[in-house]
Amino acid sequence: MSNDLITLALDLLSCTQKELAGKLAVSPTQISKWKKGEYMSFESEEKLKKILEIDNLDPSFILLVGSIENARNWDRLIHFIAELAEEQAETGYNTIPLQDELEILSSYMFRILKEIGIEIPKSFPHQFLLDYNNIMSGDDDIYFNLIDGIEENSLTNIIYQTFLALNDIYGFYAAYIDQLMFNDDMEFFDELSQIESCLIDLAVCKIDISETIAPNFLEFKFKTTTQYRKWINAIKHKAFLANIPLKAELMNLVSDDHNTIGHQAERESLGFNNDMIHPDIYMNELLQGMRLIHQVLPAIVKKLDIKDFQINEQDLSV
Repeated sequence: MSNDLITLALDLLSCTQKELAGKLAVSPTQISKWKKGEYMSFESEEKLKKILEIDNLDPSFILLVGSIENARNWDRLIHFIAELAEEQAETGYNTIPLQDELEILSSYMFRILKEIGIEIPKSFPHQFLLDYNNIMSGDDDIYFNLIDGIEENSLTNIIYQTFLALNDIYGFYAAYIDQLMFNDDMEFFDELSQIESCLIDLAVCKIDISETIAPNFLEFKFKTTTQYRKWINAIKHKAFLANIPLKAELMNLVSDDHNTIGHQAERESLGFNNDMIHPDIYMNELLQGMRLIHQVLPAIVKKLDIKDFQINEQDLSV
């Protein structure tokens, strides 16, 4: 981040590295090190951000969209889209990433857009220059026209569809995976923190994006899903070794479409899983299968007119 912050500062202040060093009371050599990516202290970052008047905006985000004004406009629009998407969540769980308490949603989303190869416009779409604070309580026509505009614009529609998919993905995570963080019998922290931090990446993988506008999408999808399979397999292995029950097939998070994942999360939130025979999904399936056999087998025996059948217990031994 330090290199982007220094690059942004040199551009916005139209100054040399030596002049910037004077403003920060450091040596020009230190500026050069920061520009190459060396760690910058929190105090130095905050001092430079204050000089640049960028508040909590990510410098890389500003550089990507072309200006501080564009970054603020995109940030307002993305938070409106996030609020719009979260209102449509049906899993029974709050989609915490969309609430953006860490104020990273916009920069994170645009980093992904860049990674999948989407060309980021250097000018903000004029149709989205609106007062988002009052739009919900204002003219209905403006509100619905805005939604239509979001869905018609290829870039904003990708963001919107990603956030809708994230509702389902985060719901599944909250229902079946997050609880493992609080299990005292096994350490899942590394895998869980990685899974949670990349849920937006996975949400992007769940929507349809044309390679025409995102030429790197399939490569991104392969990389992301491969990582998730690795993390989830590690969790399943640890859970097996520690005899910790898993209430769902966690790999569904990767393999199923987001609507199916959302329905599974909703079942848990509504308590429909409480009637499971066994708290572990795999043992539950075995027991259900055995009960089904016990119900069907007599009918099969009767249908085949099998009489005087006896089980040889020796044949059941290894």
